[in-house]
Amino acid sequence: MNIKSYDAVVIGGGAAGMAAALELHSSGFSCAVIEREDHLGGILMQCIHNGFGLHEFKEELTGPEFAERFIERVIKSKIDVYLNTTVTKFTSDGASQSGKLKELICVSPRGVIKIESKAVLLAMGCRERNRGNIRIPGSRPAGIYTAGLAQRLVNIEGYIPGKEVVIIGSGDIGLIMARRMSWVGCKVKAVVEIMPYPAGLTRNIVQCLQDFDIPLYLSSQTTNVYGNNCVEGIEVTPMENGILAPYKSFKIDCDTILLSVGLIPENELSRAAGVDLNKMTNGPVVDSSLMTNVDGVFACGNVLHVHDLVDWVCEESRRAGHYAADWLRGAVPSLQIKTKAGSHIRYVNPARIAPERENIIYMRSMTVKSDAVLEMRLGDRVIRSRKERYIQPSEMISFKLNPKDFEGLDINAESVLEFSVN
Repeated sequence: MNIKSYDAVVIGGGAAGMAAALELHSSGFSCAVIEREDHLGGILMQCIHNGFGLHEFKEELTGPEFAERFIERVIKSKIDVYLNTTVTKFTSDGASQSGKLKELICVSPRGVIKIESKAVLLAMGCRERNRGNIRIPGSRPAGIYTAGLAQRLVNIEGYIPGKEVVIIGSGDIGLIMARRMSWVGCKVKAVVEIMPYPAGLTRNIVQCLQDFDIPLYLSSQTTNVYGNNCVEGIEVTPMENGILAPYKSFKIDCDTILLSVGLIPENELSRAAGVDLNKMTNGPVVDSSLMTNVDGVFACGNVLHVHDLVDWVCEESRRAGHYAADWLRGAVPSLQIKTKAGSHIRYVNPARIAPERENIIYMRSMTVKSDAVLEMRLGDRVIRSRKERYIQPSEMISFKLNPKDFEGLDINAESVLEFSVN
């Protein structure tokens, strides 16, 4: 078996993996990136629409253009990249002559490779929920795709899945595909969303639906799929006070259904390595260094929690690379305190913060509200608050804390910071 050794290994060659690897490399540590596809860039390579890079590069780019900026840097850095390589086994407590190491067993065109490293960064991204995840009733005809698969078919393979399209779910990929399918000559008849508010970014609601006069049915559930061999239509039933109203059901004729019903972090490897997962995000539980409960295993990007923008993915992943480099040097925070999701907050990431340094906390609201107040409490005391003009579950909230925010406070390892929306 071919054996390779590095200070750190990054699993995943998308934006998160490349950003983390570049940070590790610039810190002077040997690093490798493992990617199961035949190219770097991840899902960005099929996202040919613009809107990427406004924060990262201060200009508007397409997905491939954004990815290319990082790919060029990775190539110039001479970071070892293993393409067409799949990690089949991840052991986090392997031992060698140099002490405890993480061991990755990988399958590649060059055969089986064992890669040893001191640190591992998880950056595998996420996958789409499918029909089985949401249990749509009805027959099982051809013509039902996830929005991401349809995006690949149209943008990469050059195929058009159908002519008359209904999109179930208002996630960002589905909204973008509503516009894309319209551009290639299809008729997008509707977007159907079970929640009373859209799941995608406001800008995508405007640019992808309103600009194309595509109806959006909120508080509506898909209650049947018609068709034996091919899709012929769907039944939509509105909801009143959270209860289906069958007397208001109607049929939409179509030959194609695209599902945009959420994303799930790819954490099979994480689970196999003994990493604890957050039940709300389905991603790893991490501390202020973005390190999991397994010493030396870090997580960043969409494998940790689903982000709105790839710009935020890169920002978080650079920090993961920086913290992994600190850990390799033996530098760890002297104190970490817990974070907690309070009223109207679905989750808070990371699960712990270090008062001695800057922390960026990400969270999602569980409610739609104008003129909201985001509060951070330590016990009964409000130590920071911030007004939010508008919040909704589809848009991630970030909160930056600095050491001065904790000056004069009595804190210890049992202290809990609670974030809430009022």
